Amino acid sequence: MSTKASSVARPFEGLRIEAETPVDFDTVMKRLHDLTGRVPVSEVIGVASQVKDAAAYEREIEARFVGKSGFIVFAEVDHGGWIQLYGIQRRTIRVILGNPLIAITMLKHDLAAGLFAPVEMLVTASEDGTGTQIIYVQPSSLMSVPGASPELRQAAEGLDDKLSRLVTDITRH
Repeated sequence: MSTKASSVARPFEGLRIEAETPVDFDTVMKRLHDLTGRVPVSEVIGVASQVKDAAAYEREIEARFVGKSGFIVFAEVDHGGWIQLYGIQRRTIRVILGNPLIAITMLKHDLAAGLFAPVEMLVTASEDGTGTQIIYVQPSSLMSVPGASPELRQAAEGLDDKLSRLVTDITRH
């Protein structure tokens, strides 16, 4: 009997989406915060120990954390706060956002979808400071790899639509 762990490499390809807007960085970030809840992921997970079933969990998450867009911002990494030391004078924030009630629609079909839930986007001010770029990887391109079930594919494409709507809402001019 072998005691070595085994592994399989399965290449896949993600689809990177880049949205540009003339809307300034501060306005884009304000819109994002206005449309999303904001709480550390640990609090969202902690609710599970305070309720007795999935229905109660869903009610609590919706009532306490989910924003108008259906998303919660779990964390922000302010790359702009340190890259200036290297001569890059651009505001850039990596936003980690999601919703466990959306995530479960995919995780119940394949736990590996959890590698890409929550999702991420990079919000970057244009070089001249007059506009903003949003970059993210389309969730279904990461979660719905070859051989994925149709149910996973459908749920991941639903997340694609929700994320695309959020990006449209925060970048409209």
